[in-house]
Amino acid sequence: MSQISEIVDSLENRISKLLHSHQKLKQTNAKLEEENENLRSQQEQFQNEVEKWREESSSLKLANSMLGSDEYKRDTKLKINALVREIDQCITQLSE
Repeated sequence: MSQISEIVDSLENRISKLLHSHQKLKQTNAKLEEENENLRSQQEQFQNEVEKWREESSSLKLANSMLGSDEYKRDTKLKINALVREIDQCITQLSE
């Protein structure tokens, strides 16, 4: 009978340890999920910021090309030609 009692005690001990480990793992998992969500949010903010900087960079390049910067002479000429074509089309439409 004492042997059965020892086995039951041992099983109770193991079950208690497993439940304790399970609880710790659940807490750790909850913390990691929260951290993961924070990191996703931060990543989205960074992506938005990168997109904003890309747009600003593109705007600055366009402004430089419009100002006739030596580096962007070809782009400036192409942009002016495109604008002239648009104006010609508007004049044509207005005259009809």
